[in-house]
Amino acid sequence: MEATRTPARLAETEKSRFLGRTFGWMALALFISAAAAYFTATSEPLLRFLFGISETGARGRPVGFFALVILELVLVIALSASIRKISPFFAGLGFLVYAVVNGMTLSSIFLIYQISSIATAFFSTSILFSVMSLWGLTTKKNLASWGRYLMMALLGVIIASATGWFISFFTKTPLPMMDMLVSFAIVIIFTALTAYDAQKILKTAEYARNTDDYKKVSILAALEFYLDFINILLALLRIFGKKK
Repeated sequence: MEATRTPARLAETEKSRFLGRTFGWMALALFISAAAAYFTATSEPLLRFLFGISETGARGRPVGFFALVILELVLVIALSASIRKISPFFAGLGFLVYAVVNGMTLSSIFLIYQISSIATAFFSTSILFSVMSLWGLTTKKNLASWGRYLMMALLGVIIASATGWFISFFTKTPLPMMDMLVSFAIVIIFTALTAYDAQKILKTAEYARNTDDYKKVSILAALEFYLDFINILLALLRIFGKKK
């Protein structure tokens, strides 16, 4: 019996538990976001609150939508800043509240795209995410150097997106080519980030213990995976999605 409880075997058990907990939190958050998005898209009171859509279909100012976007940012910042002080329970609760709020904002995709396009994009994202996370977990290649370049690329995409939005807003002219290029860049960046995050989380899991600190780290890791998945999904929808 003692031979089965060697330090190496215990470490492997803790690593598997940490990774399972991380992917479990991510899967739960995705399910909650999907449910919240569908429920919001089929609720007239919530649609009026978020997008100002009246019973006749007329659209007003999306005041509620922008309020939820701000709330999302506040939740992410608050969760990251207070993770060392709060308990695993409140860390998990904060993550799930964020998943609900983000799901409500994602309800707009049900108003814009055909349900078949949403299902196809979700299936494609699931495959892409699974392949890249598995590669990140198993590759012998050190991906640590990717982080700096991916963050620089992401910053460039954010600047390009903001620039395109301001140009479109003031000129009243859409920029479909720029939107398409930005969407392709987002798919590439977050696909690479999935592998990078997977390897980073694997290295953390090698030192994991069944303590409150590591339970909270697994929640933050799940949040990173969740954001990778959502960004890939939305970019694929913008590229290939068929609008209503």
